[in-house]
Amino acid sequence: MTTPLHRRRMLATATTAIATLVLLGACAVNPSMRDTSAADLPPIVFVHGNGDTAALWHTTLWRFESNGWPRERLHAIDLPYPLARDDDTKPQDGRTSTTEAMQFLSAEIDKVLQRTGARQVVLFGNSRGGNAIRNYIANGGGMAKVSHAILGGTPNHGVWADKARLPNSEFNGAGPFLTALNNNPALGGNEVSPGVKWMTIRSDNNDKFAQPDGVWIGAKGTPTNVGFDSPELKGALNVVIAGIDHRETSFSPQAFEASYRFITGKAPALLAIAPEARVVLNGKVSGLGLNNGAGSFVNNLPLAGATVEVFATNAATGERQGAAVHRQTVGADGLWGPFTVDAKTAYEFVIGMPGFATTHIYRSPFARSSNIVHLRAARLTDADKAAGSVLTFTRPRGYFGVPRDRLSLDGASPPPGVPAGVAGVSQSTLRLAAAPPRSVVAEFNGERIVGRTWPVAENRVVLIELHQ
Repeated sequence: MTTPLHRRRMLATATTAIATLVLLGACAVNPSMRDTSAADLPPIVFVHGNGDTAALWHTTLWRFESNGWPRERLHAIDLPYPLARDDDTKPQDGRTSTTEAMQFLSAEIDKVLQRTGARQVVLFGNSRGGNAIRNYIANGGGMAKVSHAILGGTPNHGVWADKARLPNSEFNGAGPFLTALNNNPALGGNEVSPGVKWMTIRSDNNDKFAQPDGVWIGAKGTPTNVGFDSPELKGALNVVIAGIDHRETSFSPQAFEASYRFITGKAPALLAIAPEARVVLNGKVSGLGLNNGAGSFVNNLPLAGATVEVFATNAATGERQGAAVHRQTVGADGLWGPFTVDAKTAYEFVIGMPGFATTHIYRSPFARSSNIVHLRAARLTDADKAAGSVLTFTRPRGYFGVPRDRLSLDGASPPPGVPAGVAGVSQSTLRLAAAPPRSVVAEFNGERIVGRTWPVAENRVVLIELHQ
């Protein structure tokens, strides 16, 4: 529980992003890297959060690349079943335990070390990804293989701490998993393993999963017994960036800058993403799985047999500019590319697969190449089926904050379902009456994407997806 003394301490340390990064500049963690050549920069392994995919890291990878990090030394993993179990001790369809997540991470790290010839890697995890990192270093033999560990928004002391609520959840600060990690007598009062340089990044008070009240876990008015500082760790460099949300602790420009400084001991030359002359995209197609007819779950498994078509669109109207510029039937590896794009053109990606809705995804132009432009086939929900058209405006790398952000969907500001206060919603769904096809404009802090309506009667759904 956050005490008055704790709140005063947090107010004293909750700096602005700029002040925090100045502090980091004074903490040159690894001065020997100041003059390191690109070929000698350490490999970085990026670990996504609960229910997410490697695709969330692509703008972070672009920023590292824009500052000279070799693309082949940046590796974002894709956990096949990314959702945590409700009870970490019991098997659950479509979900993974802490041990399974750790084992998958361990195998991926060994692949990266073998491929690059490096002795150690840097690990950068968002949210649940940080649980796997901590478990790997503490219990999976990873201490000698990791130089730096960066945890963005990881609920290191729980999303809640209550033995009566899902007592064996890995997100329960009073549960066995986090209790063991945070109370190892061999660490002498610290909460991090020695020999590894540790940094946590958290929000001052805008992280939905580090809140004193249980509103974001379905228990409004009930204390969570954790505070805004839940992601901090004793023994780590704990960075506070004002105003950022749960996902922005990892995927924002501020988080990139803090991480780059932590690894190299110097500021990045660029925060913006440097355009690339030739842009080639690839990625994996997956789809929502089914729990024996009892509901759906998120997975990152290849959706073999799906078709992907890509259309250049008019950025002002979302209308297609001619026939498909790329078409691929997905094989066992799930890959839909490679596809060479025009870096100034907006695109519509269309996924077709029996058993799924035809999924239309509208995207802004891509400034750089990426092999983690993952696409996920959707299904219509019961609530969708009565509508004429359904469009979902989605921000995978952050949440919508009101009044923090400037955003609108089809002229509505804020968009449907986006509450004021703590930024905790990453999607807004618009259900329209049946009507002829038309343009729908989505805007977020300067990024503008125009999609088109498609009829639900033809089993079609629309996603408008932000880079930001």
